[in-house]
Amino acid sequence: MTSLLSDRQQDDLHKALLDYLHCNGFTKTLQQFKEELPRPVNYDPEVDQKSSGLLVKKWTSVIRMQKKIMDLEKRLAQALEENSFASSAPGGAGSRNNEDWIPTATPKHTLVGHREGVNTVAFHPLYSVVASASDDCTVKIWDWESAELERTLKAHTKRVSDCQYNSKGTMLVTCGYDLFIKLWNVENEYQNSATLRGHEHSISSARFLPGDDKILSSSRDHTLRIWEIASNHCVKVITPHEDWIRGAVPSLDGGLYLTCSADHTAKVVDAQSGEVKTEFRGHDNVVENAQFCPPHAIPALKELIALKAPEMAAVTNGSLAVAYAITASRDKTVKIWDAVRGQCLYTLIGHDDWVRSIVFHPNGQYLLTASDDHTFRVWDLKTGRSTRRIEAHDQFVSCMSWGRQSLGSQDNADPNVPPRLVNVIATCSSDQTVKIWLPQR
Repeated sequence: MTSLLSDRQQDDLHKALLDYLHCNGFTKTLQQFKEELPRPVNYDPEVDQKSSGLLVKKWTSVIRMQKKIMDLEKRLAQALEENSFASSAPGGAGSRNNEDWIPTATPKHTLVGHREGVNTVAFHPLYSVVASASDDCTVKIWDWESAELERTLKAHTKRVSDCQYNSKGTMLVTCGYDLFIKLWNVENEYQNSATLRGHEHSISSARFLPGDDKILSSSRDHTLRIWEIASNHCVKVITPHEDWIRGAVPSLDGGLYLTCSADHTAKVVDAQSGEVKTEFRGHDNVVENAQFCPPHAIPALKELIALKAPEMAAVTNGSLAVAYAITASRDKTVKIWDAVRGQCLYTLIGHDDWVRSIVFHPNGQYLLTASDDHTFRVWDLKTGRSTRRIEAHDQFVSCMSWGRQSLGSQDNADPNVPPRLVNVIATCSSDQTVKIWLPQR
C-alpha cells in the first residue's frame, strides 16, 4: 500500500502514526516502529505541531465522508424513484397537472420560530396563510409563500394541541392542555374574542361544525362537547369512550362524528342522539387519527376492496351518507373500514413507527400519512401500495395538512382569466419546524 504513496506522503503518514503512539503512551510500540521504518523520520513531538492529532482528524473525516456518501446515495435513490413514478403517470411528468401533484423529496420552505415541538398545522381557506400550534404555548401565523412569520398568538398557558380556520377564514379556533378553547377574530388582527371553558382534562381537538356556528371538541376527560359560538356555551356533552379521546371530526353534513381513542377503537357517533352507530375494533394500540372518506376518494377505495357495485353506505343523518372511514394508530398501521358494519376492509402497512396524521389527495387517488418514523408516505388508494416515502423531518412528524389556494388573481390584467389554483402541503414536527411542500415548476 505504501508504494502508492510518494516519499513525502509516506513521511507524513509515519509522523502521524508516531504522534498517535506518543500521545497515547504506547512507548514500546513507538520505539519499535521507529526502528522498523525504512528510513529515519525527523519527528519531535515538542516541535512538530503539524502532525499533532492528524491521524484522528483523518479518521473522523473519513467517517464524515462515508455518512455524506450514504446520504447522497439515499437521495439519489429517492430521486430515481420519483422520476420513475412521474414517468409512469398518465401523460408523463411533463404533462402532469397541478391537480395530480405529488410532493417531492425537498420542501419549498422550512419555517423556523417555535421553541418546542409543533403539534398541528392549518391552512387559511382563502389566503396564503398557515397556522401552527406548539408545545411552546403559542400559535404562529405564517405567510407560506414568502416563508415569513406574520404574528404569534399568546393566550394559552400549556401545550396547544389543535387549531383550525372556519370555512370563510374569518375565525381561528385553538385548544390546549390548559383546558381552554379559544376563538380568534382573524379580521380584527387575530384578537382573542372568546374563551370556552368546561372540559375537565387536556383538550385534544377542536373543529368547526358545518355552518361555522358550532365547535366540536374532544378531550382526555372522555367526552365530546358541542359549543355554540354565539353564546360561548356548551350545549351538549357526549361520552362515547371510556378513555382519552385523541380526536373527533364531523361528517360533511355534521350529522355524524368520527372519534378515535386511547382505548384502541374509533367510533361513529350520531350528532343528535349521541348514540354510537358503529365501532371499529382491530388496532393493537392507541388510535391517533380518524377521518371520514370524502366522496371523491370513494371510487378508488371501491377498486381497492374489489367491490363491483357497493351501495352507498347507510350511516346517514341528513342529506349525505358516509361509506368508509380511515384510522391511523400507534400500531404503525392505517386501516380502511366499512363505516356501516365496522368491518376492516384493508390495512396499509409500511410505516416503522406511530402513524399520526391522514390526508386525502384532492384528486381522490392517493392517501398521505405522517408518522413518528420521520416520514410521510403516499399511498395509491387503488392498489393499497406505498408509492413514495418522503424523509420529511429530523424527528417525529406530528401532523400534515393539505391546502388549495387561489393565487395570482390580483395580478391578472384580464378579469376573465381565472386565478391560479395551487395545491400545497404543510408538515410539522417535534423538531420545532414547519415545512411547506409545493409543486415543482
